[in-house]
Amino acid sequence: MTSSASFDTLESIQADIAELIERLPTLKHRQYIRQALLTIVRLADSELDRLDWKILSASLADMERGFELFHNYRHVRKVTIFGSARLSPETPEYQMAVDFARYVSQLGFMVMTGGGGGIMQAGHEGAGRENSFGLNIQLPFEQQANPIIEGDPKLIHFKYFFTRKLFLLKESDAVALFPGGFGTQDEAFECMTLSQTGKFGPVPVVLIDHPGGDYWRSWSEYIDKQLVQKGLVSPEDPSLYTVTDDLVIACNAITRFYQVYHSSRYVGDRLVIRLNTDLSDAEVEKLNADFGDILVQGRIEKSHALPQEGQDEAFDLPRLVLYFNQRDLGRLYQMIAEINNMGKPSPEERGHPERK
Repeated sequence: MTSSASFDTLESIQADIAELIERLPTLKHRQYIRQALLTIVRLADSELDRLDWKILSASLADMERGFELFHNYRHVRKVTIFGSARLSPETPEYQMAVDFARYVSQLGFMVMTGGGGGIMQAGHEGAGRENSFGLNIQLPFEQQANPIIEGDPKLIHFKYFFTRKLFLLKESDAVALFPGGFGTQDEAFECMTLSQTGKFGPVPVVLIDHPGGDYWRSWSEYIDKQLVQKGLVSPEDPSLYTVTDDLVIACNAITRFYQVYHSSRYVGDRLVIRLNTDLSDAEVEKLNADFGDILVQGRIEKSHALPQEGQDEAFDLPRLVLYFNQRDLGRLYQMIAEINNMGKPSPEERGHPERK
């Protein structure tokens, strides 16, 4: 019985692979599908251990669930909320997180958390189940999904922390961090590291205390004293984040980030910045005067979509194109802030910051 079932499964796999190979020349992303298939083929001929294959297959299963869920929400901007799982609803931090999530959901953003208790539950409470994603982690002890998101189709249980964190950052258009323990500190520093190295974003990162609280203010003072003043990070790197105990400032830091700036990508060695509205020639000249130091060659120039962007869903948006040095990310964030002080977005664009 087992042998027959295994043979039937093998035949099914062979049929599926044969069909995929036949369709491959017509598939939209055939180049990357081919690369993935070749990677599996090469690994199959290597001497990987059983544990290596378990990690690979479970990671792919994690990513399959994440890709399938978020594909239907790819045009909606999302805010990831990090913070302690230990804070109770009676604490001011919890209530601050509830209010923040409510405000950003009213602005049209959806909210993502790790799906557990504390600040994660507060985020779902404020945003409401319909506006929430839960990215839980499978553990042998604790970390049950909170009652607000439990049973919702937008709740995923990941096997690995690294695949879970991949989606918490990959799918986010803003990150809000509330006070927390080692995990929250890890998430804060990883956000900074990935932003500083250009592996994440640009997106707004907001560190939120309750009114009068000093958790993130003390953290920021540590960064300044121990990292900035000692030359361990660039003086501009604190531009990667905003520290506040005011929810109006926190929400404005997020919505204002997308007032004129829309998104960015690399095309070859050029950084392409998509804009919600065009800039004047004089405004582009000012950007060149103020930020010429971050260019490796040439100038910041206005552009339409480049030929390589033919399948870009933001094809119709105006652009700025530049040879960014890929090092001074703090300065790039400062330039985005200046861009958002320029231009005149339409009332519709101002009213819908959540649209990608």
